[in-house]
Amino acid sequence: MTTTVLALLITLAIVAASIILFRGTSALRRGPAGTGPVRIHDLMEVAFLNGGPSRVVDTALATMCSDGRLAIGGPGVVSAQSTVAHDPVERSVYAELAAAPNGALHNLRHAVMCGEAVQEIGDSLAFRGLMVPPQAGRKWRIGSIVLLLACILGVPACIVTAIAVSVAGHFAVPFIILVLPALVWGIVCGAVNAGRAAARVTPAGRAAAAAYAASHAHRTTSGHLVAVRGLRALPDRALWEQLHTAARLTPGGSRTTSRTPSADSGSSSTYAAAAMVWCAGSASGASSCGSSSGNSGSGSGGSSCSSGSGGSSCGSSSGSSCSSSSGSSCSSGSSCGSSS
Repeated sequence: MTTTVLALLITLAIVAASIILFRGTSALRRGPAGTGPVRIHDLMEVAFLNGGPSRVVDTALATMCSDGRLAIGGPGVVSAQSTVAHDPVERSVYAELAAAPNGALHNLRHAVMCGEAVQEIGDSLAFRGLMVPPQAGRKWRIGSIVLLLACILGVPACIVTAIAVSVAGHFAVPFIILVLPALVWGIVCGAVNAGRAAARVTPAGRAAAAAYAASHAHRTTSGHLVAVRGLRALPDRALWEQLHTAARLTPGGSRTTSRTPSADSGSSSTYAAAAMVWCAGSASGASSCGSSSGNSGSGSGGSSCSSGSGGSSCGSSSGSSCSSSSGSSCSSGSSCGSSS
């Protein structure tokens, strides 16, 4: 009777924890209130949803290079050929290039990623329910991992308990039959909810990005191709090589995983380190970002950046860090969304 009661209590605890975690992660992924889909404002938002700050910057650089406003020469040295900017991200590119000591493409790329113009795109997407605010899923992810580990450790503990009860002369089969299914259920629920809590793009965000790509399928400009499909879609292979190399040289950016919500499963792993790194502002003016998930190219290895004056900060599950005093540059740690 004692082992049966214990098994029942363990089962109830696992089921209750699973329900709480499922409801919590479902609330994170809930789309914006109201009826009808949320529309994406511009190409930079599409890029952010599909690849985070790294793809936003690559989209801007590809656009500006293809129309002659930027030139990349030598070993990745950028020079401005114009002062015309069409959006805040392009203005940030010019500003960071003017402040850069040597015009190195990888340094420019990294600085723009951490700049306010790019980070504010994440703020807007989060506010509209297209992305999950940074750190919002942290407690649910930790809880899911705890449940997962507890149930995994519970399997050998269950076996040891059964053996001990059997040695003591009691019938142990009912205890194993009652507890083992609950432990397996807990392992599955813990793993699934941990992944759901780590996701940064909501179903509404994925639907909005897909809708934009479908409605603009006729567009073949370099910036559009990069935003929707990634660097490998660039028709200019010389430019692809420059941007791909810059991604690998971006400070700390070399981790790869397989979790990006890219529209094209063949997209470059350039966005692997934190392809969905983004920021959502806090009341104090600083902001934080976290890595997201999807279906093809980034996610767990990330970075963090912080600024001391209304800048932004980014962080993800594997946690290297960078800082700046103005929100526009970072040092050490991974690259706020870049990888090889």
